[in-house]
Amino acid sequence: MLELTVGGWVLAVLASISVGLAKGGLAMVAMLAVPLLSLVMSPVQAAGLMLPVYVASDVGGLIAFRRNFDLRVLATALPGAVAGIGLGWAGAHLVPVWGVTLIVGLIGVVFALNALIRPQLAGAAREPSAAKGSVWGGIAGYTSFVSHSGAPPWQVYVQPLRLSPVIYAGTTTWFFAICNWVKLIPYAALGQLSVANLKAAAVLTPVALISVWVGLRLVRIIPEALFYKLITWGLLVVSLRLVWQALA
Repeated sequence: MLELTVGGWVLAVLASISVGLAKGGLAMVAMLAVPLLSLVMSPVQAAGLMLPVYVASDVGGLIAFRRNFDLRVLATALPGAVAGIGLGWAGAHLVPVWGVTLIVGLIGVVFALNALIRPQLAGAAREPSAAKGSVWGGIAGYTSFVSHSGAPPWQVYVQPLRLSPVIYAGTTTWFFAICNWVKLIPYAALGQLSVANLKAAAVLTPVALISVWVGLRLVRIIPEALFYKLITWGLLVVSLRLVWQALA
């Protein structure tokens, strides 16, 4: 079992809650997990600890959204995501985590500010695109591999499609669930799924699963316009936090 202080376990529980809420449909919340844990351990160890929690929470999310997803969006984004995960594995010892964190944060900040400053752009729904899906899916897969922070590039691709909140949440859940299953292979090969991490993850998983149910209830009652405003502001806040973390 990991040796954490009381404060460290509090942060770990909060991180697990954020993962569960994300799997219940509030996707951007999960980006807080690794930054929170990075306050008491290395980002690499934090990512290794949280992956089993993500995978276990995926089960609850997939059951909840078993019929609510857009297959076209998944088909255009997943091939790039798998390639991005492979790239992350190949360069795991070459690229500093702070560099990837900074890039993810900047992408999220630019996209969120653009949506807030020019809200009229959000009105026209776009169609799924193989080219855009491959690019943003690849970036999402890569950044998800490094620090479970694939939400901003994923949102850059998916939010302009203007899916309904439930379909948006379900498609996001399916996308990252598949990415997390794929990530198990390189994470195991890199030694990030240690016995200590797995034991701690087993303790934290029930917290995350309960939070899946909470997130599911919230996403089904939030009005669509408010939903997109919340995830845009959430993207901005978390992205600024990632930029600060990288530069610090």
